[in-house]
Amino acid sequence: MINDNLNGGRRRRVGLFVMLLLLAVLASAAVLVVSGLRSGGSLSLGLPECTVHTAEGEVGLDRDEAKRATTAAALLARGLEAPDTSDIDDAVIQRLTDGPAEDAGPGLACRGSASGGLEEQQLGASGLTPRAEQVLEAMTGVFGKQSLGGYAPGGVSQGHGAASTHYDGRAIDIFFRPVSEDNRRDGWMLAHWLVAHAEDLDIQYVIFDDRFWSAHLTRAQWHDYDAPDPSNEILRHLDHVHVDVLGGGD
Repeated sequence: MINDNLNGGRRRRVGLFVMLLLLAVLASAAVLVVSGLRSGGSLSLGLPECTVHTAEGEVGLDRDEAKRATTAAALLARGLEAPDTSDIDDAVIQRLTDGPAEDAGPGLACRGSASGGLEEQQLGASGLTPRAEQVLEAMTGVFGKQSLGGYAPGGVSQGHGAASTHYDGRAIDIFFRPVSEDNRRDGWMLAHWLVAHAEDLDIQYVIFDDRFWSAHLTRAQWHDYDAPDPSNEILRHLDHVHVDVLGGGD
């Protein structure tokens, strides 16, 4: 009888411990869910920061790998020395270099991570804010001289939709004309690079080829872009990559 009581007591204590452990796990999961919802996007627990869709399947990359891979693809395309990517799947570099085949969508996407508490900036002499100038300088360092638009000394006041970030000096258009498969490949090479470096450069949106990426969305993916006029290749961003930076002051 004594042994039965002792064994029963042990079983109750073990059962209580297991129940408390389960409750702790459930409480932690609930905190993570609420935190994910408050961030304004889907949960990213255990998911890679960036993904690349290759012919061999999806490959996950951390932010540094994505930056090196997109930079390497761009520099190799120009016949220049590229950073070491020996630790990255060769299929990733191949996909970023080749670009999307036929109607395939973008190859690389990264989770959005919009910075808060940034200082609001005014456009400078070039017609760009300092953050936009930083993007331009970084792009030029990797891609060389490009065909640019969407800004001008003193700023622009027309030619874009209402409330466009171009009017604030926060946006740049990089042209790839005429619309062709070669130019589409080069446009995606730049678009992928911008997304991979978005966190460092405070990039807010990248738009190209009927797709857009947003720093405000925590899923590592691109989304369909609905142009106001589907018959207009400029409004669909088929002939240029649009990039803009966060405004700050929030």
